[in-house]
Formats: sequence, structure tokens, C-alpha cells
Amino acid sequence: MSLSESSMLALGTEAPDFALPDTEGNIVRRDDFRGAPGLAVAFICNHCPFVQHIADGLAAFGREYGERGLGIVAINANDPGSHPADSPEKMREEKTRRGYPFPYLFDESQAVAKAYGAVCTPDFFLFDGDFRLVYRGRFDGSTPGREVPVTGADLRAAADALLEGRPVPEEQLPSMGCNIKWRAGNAPPYAR
Repeated sequence: MSLSESSMLALGTEAPDFALPDTEGNIVRRDDFRGAPGLAVAFICNHCPFVQHIADGLAAFGREYGERGLGIVAINANDPGSHPADSPEKMREEKTRRGYPFPYLFDESQAVAKAYGAVCTPDFFLFDGDFRLVYRGRFDGSTPGREVPVTGADLRAAADALLEGRPVPEEQLPSMGCNIKWRAGNAPPYAR
């Protein structure tokens, strides 16, 4: 397992467009969330212990904030050729098992992950209603092996501020997790 930290995309960056299949084969687009007060984009996968550690908390976040109107998607960009546990079929099983209430999308070309500057799983991005980045970084301070409970505190604080019209906290810490499993020769320069 190779660990990486978020690249910390510049705040104010516009959310890169995407049109990716979900676990049922439906195409989900960034603009499907136009009119929502914000959009949370989580780069996750099935096999990473850092994602597994927060998965139930992420599902709870999705239920709570989805009910509050926040658009939420998760994207898996891992190469299923080298990591079969991250295949679209296994994604469908994981979505059901975890109870993710948001679309879980497959970025087969890895182009969307590159556009977002995603580096690790999990890696979180929160955009306002105009698709401008207001938060990037970690879910919370919990990682496997640490005696810190999974709360989603960092992402929740940012989402609460956004939904309540307050400034998003300026202190934003990078996420840490497994590096995205790039196809051979496909890793972007920032991930090498």
C-alpha cells in the first residue's frame, strides 16, 4: 500500500465537468446537480483500508446532507485490471453493502480524477452552488489504527458553513490514503 496526500486543488477552482456511469449504468453529469446549494465529490474505491475505515460514516454523511439538498457523488478511478476489487461489478456490491445513498461512478479513463487533481482514496472536494471549490481535504482526523472516532467533522464543518451561508473554515488539512491505482503509463505528473 502506497500512501499519498491530497494535492489541495486551489480554492475557487471550477468543478471539472464529468459524465460517468453509475453502478446501474446510468450516466451522471456534473450539471445534474445545477441548482443544488453545493456538490461534494469524493474519490473513493472499495479495497483501500482508509476508505473502508470511513465508509459507514461517509454513508451517514450522504444520507444527512443529501436530505439537506447537497449534491453528492463518489467516483472510483482505480484500474480494475490491477485491482479487481474495484471493478464496476464490485462497486455495485459495495454501494449496496454500505448503503451509499449517492451515485457511485466509475472513471474508467481516469480523466476525471486527473482533472480534479485527485491523488488518493479517499480525497474530498466540496463546491458551492456555482461549482466553485470551497473545501478540499480530509473527511476527519480518523485513520486506520488511530483511536480517533470517525465523525466526518472536517467535511461536515465545511458543508454546514456552505449550506448555512457562512464562510467555510480556512484551515483545511489534506486527506491521506492509498494512492489512486493508475493504469500503466497513465499517472499524471503530480502523482508520480
